[in-house]
Amino acid sequence: MRNRLLILCLAVMLGLPLLAAAGIAVAAAFAWPQLPSLEALADYKPRIPLRIYTSDGALIGEFGEERRTFVAIRDVPEGLKHAILAAEDDRFFEHGGVDIAGLMRATLLNLVGSSKQGGSTITMQVARNFYLSREKTVSRKLYEILLSFKIEQSLSKDQILEVYINQIYLGQRAYGFAAAAQTYFGKDLQALSNAEFAMLAGLPKAPSRYNPVVNLSRATERQHYVLRRMRELGFIDEKALDQARGEPLRLAQGRHAVQAAAPALHAEFVAEMARQLAYEQFKDDVYSSGIKVITTISKLDQQAAYEGLRRGLIDYERRHGYRGAEGRVDLAQLKAEGSEETLEDLIEPFPDLDEMRAAIVLEASRQKLVAYLRGGEQIEISGDALKYPMPLMAENAAQAKRVSPGAVIRVAKYAKGWQVVQPPQVEGAFVSLDPRDGAIKSLVGGFDFNRNKFNHATLAWRQPGSSFKPFIFSAAIDKGFTPGSVFDDAPLSFSAEQTGSQAWNPGNYDGKYEGPMSLRTALAKSKNMVAIRVLQAITPAYGQDYVTSRFGFDPVKNPPYLTLALGSGAVTPWQMGAAYSIFANGGYRIRPYIVKEMLDSEGRVLAKVEPQRAGSDESERVLDPRNVYLSDLMMKDVVRRGTAGKAMALGRGDLAGKTGTTNEYVDAWFCGYQPSLVGIAWVGFDQPKKLGSGETGGALALPIWIDYMRRALKDKPEQYLAAPEGLVEVKPSFEREGPDYIYAEHLPQAAAPEASAPAAAPE
Repeated sequence: MRNRLLILCLAVMLGLPLLAAAGIAVAAAFAWPQLPSLEALADYKPRIPLRIYTSDGALIGEFGEERRTFVAIRDVPEGLKHAILAAEDDRFFEHGGVDIAGLMRATLLNLVGSSKQGGSTITMQVARNFYLSREKTVSRKLYEILLSFKIEQSLSKDQILEVYINQIYLGQRAYGFAAAAQTYFGKDLQALSNAEFAMLAGLPKAPSRYNPVVNLSRATERQHYVLRRMRELGFIDEKALDQARGEPLRLAQGRHAVQAAAPALHAEFVAEMARQLAYEQFKDDVYSSGIKVITTISKLDQQAAYEGLRRGLIDYERRHGYRGAEGRVDLAQLKAEGSEETLEDLIEPFPDLDEMRAAIVLEASRQKLVAYLRGGEQIEISGDALKYPMPLMAENAAQAKRVSPGAVIRVAKYAKGWQVVQPPQVEGAFVSLDPRDGAIKSLVGGFDFNRNKFNHATLAWRQPGSSFKPFIFSAAIDKGFTPGSVFDDAPLSFSAEQTGSQAWNPGNYDGKYEGPMSLRTALAKSKNMVAIRVLQAITPAYGQDYVTSRFGFDPVKNPPYLTLALGSGAVTPWQMGAAYSIFANGGYRIRPYIVKEMLDSEGRVLAKVEPQRAGSDESERVLDPRNVYLSDLMMKDVVRRGTAGKAMALGRGDLAGKTGTTNEYVDAWFCGYQPSLVGIAWVGFDQPKKLGSGETGGALALPIWIDYMRRALKDKPEQYLAAPEGLVEVKPSFEREGPDYIYAEHLPQAAAPEASAPAAAPE
C-alpha cells in the first residue's frame, strides 16, 4: 500500500509541476526527519590508498581497495568540468538538486520504452553513492530526491562537484577523475586534452560498458557523444570538436595501450616491505587514510638493479638452452572466426612479464618465425636470432614444447631486434646501500614479484661460500697476521674423528695447488686450503665469535667448524650488505633501513628515521681502522688481479669485493663496494641445486654487480680510505705484491720496521 501511494505521489509530481511541489512537500514532511546526517559530506574525507614512493618522488606502490587521488575543485581543469556537465548534468548550476524537467523527460522515455534513462543529477548521484543502494525502487528514488534537496541546502555547488569528481567510480579500480587520468592515460588531470576529458566524462554512466580498456569502440562512441554535447553547450567550438574527434587515443594499459616512453619502475619488493612496516603502525586504517611512505631507494639505483638482475638471469638461461613453448593455443578458432579479437582472446591467459612479452607463433620454419603479440602487433624473427630456439623448432621435438604454429612463446626486443627468450627458473637477488648510514639504495628480491613474491634479498638463507672469507681474514689480521703472511696452498684431509662426523677432503675450486702464498694472493685467487689453514690458526671458536660479534651474523647459523672458512653457514643478502658496509665505511656497525618517513594525507610527518652516520659515535666501531685498511687492500686485489677481474672494465681503482661460489655450484655471489656504495648480488635456485659447471660467482653474480655499478657510480669521483696511524710497513713476503703492513704493537720487540711479517702458526 505504501509503495502504491509513493508511486501515485511521484506520478502526480512528474505530471504536474505545481502538484509536484505539493507532493514533495507532503513526502518530505514524513521522510525528512529520517534522512541521514550530512556530516560525511560536509567534512568530506575520501578513502585514499596507502602510497609508497622512492626518495626522489617516484610512485612504486599503491595499496587499498579504492585507487583514488584527491583533487581540490580549484585545481580541476575547466575542460573536465565542461565535459562532466555535458555528459551528466548540463543544468547543474541552475537546478536545486533535482532537474524536474530532466526527470520528467527520462520517466516518459522509460514508460514508452524508447530508452533507459535515470534522469539523475550530479547531486542525486552524490546522494546515491554516499547514502543509498542502487536498487531500482520508487521509494529509493524518492529518498534520493529528498536527500538531494538536503545536500543542496547544506553544501555549495562547488563542494558538491568536488565530492562528485573525487568520489565517483570510473572502472579499473579507479575512484575519482584524478585517479582515472593516471589509470587510463598515465597522466595528471592538468595534462589531459579535450578528447581525454570526454572519454573520462563518459564513464560514470556505465564504467564497465564504456571502459576503453575493455571495449574501445563502445567507449569511443560515448566519447563522441560527450564531445557533441560540449559543442552544443558552447564549451568548445567546431575546430576544437574536429580536433578532439581526430585525436588518436593513447591508453596506458590494455590491448590498445601505447608503449610507454620510459620503462616502468619496478620496486614491488620494496613496496611490500614498506607496506608491512606501515601496517605494523597503523593497522587497517593505513589502506584508506592517504598515508605516504617515503623509502630510501632512488629511481636510478632501483632501475639499474632491476635491469641488471633480470639481464643476468636471462643470460644464464640462454647459456643453458631453450626449454620450448610455454603453452599452446588452437589456431583452428582463428581459421573459423578470422579476427584479431580471436587472437586477443587466445593470448589473454598468458600475461606479459615486463619486457618478456607473450607471443603466439603463426609461422615457424628454419628461415623465419612469425608471431602475434598482445595488442595486434606481428613480428618476424630470422637469422642469428633463430639459433636459440632452433632445437625446439625441429620436427622431432616434443610436441608440447615444439615451436610451431599455435605455440605460445616469450619474446623481447633488444638492441639487435626481437629475440626469443624464456622466464628463468633460477632466482636471484640484489641489494645496495649507502654504507655511511645504512640507507638502502636498491632492492630486488627476485626475477618477477608477480610470479614469485618470496623476497630473496631479506629472507633467503643461503651459504655465502667464498664471499665469507674476508671476515675470516679480518679475524686473522686482528690476531697479528698481515696481508703478506704466508700459508701453504696444499691439500688437506680430515678424519671422521677430527671432524666429529665424517671424513672431509676439501679442495680448491679449480683443483690446483700452488704451494706457499700470501694471504692477499690467497684471497684474490680464492684459495680454500689457505682459508682453512687460517681458521685453524685462529681457531674456529675465535673465528665464529669474531664474525658474529663484529659483523652481526647469526651464531646458530654459522657454527664454529673449519667449514666456516669456506662459507658453509647461512646468511641473507641483506646481512651481507650490512657486513660489507663495515669494510666500506671505516669499521662502523650500521643498521640498514628502507623507510625514511611516513606522512599523513596533509603531508605532516607521522614517523621519521634519523639514521646514525658511521663515525658519529665511536661506540659503534667494531673494527680497528687498521684492520679495515688492510682488509680493503686485500679485497682490492680480488678486483685488480683475482677472481673479480671483470670489474676492472668499470675503469675505477676504488672497487673492492669478493666472489663466492658454494660447493657443487649451488650458490653464486659477488659482494663488493666502494666507500659510498655497497652492492650484493646472489643467484641460485629456490630448491638448492647445481647451477651448472663453471657458474661461479665471478661468471654469474659479478656481471649483475658490474651492470648496476656502471650506472650507479657514473660521474662519481673515485674515493679511497685514508691510511690510519699505527701501521708499520714491513718487507713483503713476495716483492711483486707490493708493500705489506703490520700493527705497530704486533712487531717483535727487537725488530726494525722492515721486519718480516709474522709467520703462520704451525698446523
